[in-house]
Amino acid sequence: MRILAIDTTGPALSAAVSDGDRILCEMCLNVGLKHSQTLMPAVDQVLERSGLSMADIDLAAVVAGPGSFTGVRIGVCAVKGLCCPGGQKAVALDALEVLAAGVAIPGTLVAPVLDARRGQVYCALFSVDGQGLPVRRMDDAALPIVEFLSLLPEEGSVVFTGDGLSAYAGLIRETLGSRAVLLPMHLNTLRAAAACRLASARESEAVDAAEVLPIYARAPQAVRERLAREEAMKRGEG
Repeated sequence: MRILAIDTTGPALSAAVSDGDRILCEMCLNVGLKHSQTLMPAVDQVLERSGLSMADIDLAAVVAGPGSFTGVRIGVCAVKGLCCPGGQKAVALDALEVLAAGVAIPGTLVAPVLDARRGQVYCALFSVDGQGLPVRRMDDAALPIVEFLSLLPEEGSVVFTGDGLSAYAGLIRETLGSRAVLLPMHLNTLRAAAACRLASARESEAVDAAEVLPIYARAPQAVRERLAREEAMKRGEG
């Protein structure tokens, strides 16, 4: 099965093509939030260098969030457009689960953390099964890092990955001590190759590409601000 996977949820953009258990081509670009300009050229490149066209793809995968709201929308809209002419189905993947799939060390506990700004991280907890696939132990959430760390098991090592490490590595080490295993910067970026691997295992979850929806761990900022204003007005009326 030939899979095209894309990720635009964070600062780094990634696209990859796999065929069975082989990654034919992968491209990662960490050039800032320019995904609307760089995504389609990246897709064209990975397809061309794989010797394929979109017509040769059997399944598309998009990392659908949580992450940058604009980035999430770009990826979801792109996969719909890519699949429309050929009618390929698509699978929406959770960004935190894809990060955990990138660790792929059976028997480990993996805590992906993505910088959600405003003092929060997008976070979850997974174990890794004998096939190197993530098994969810905690639902996605947007939490202050201290609160997330308080929810983790009190014994055993935990592997941390994701761009949230750049902001919170010191606090994680201070809180968990030697139990915290922090992946270095070249291993904690979400990779489309890992999305290909996870999509292969999630093929049964594929839907018509038009039905793919974003995965949000919290409401967009504009919605949160509107709700806060409405709540403030209610309190004022009381």
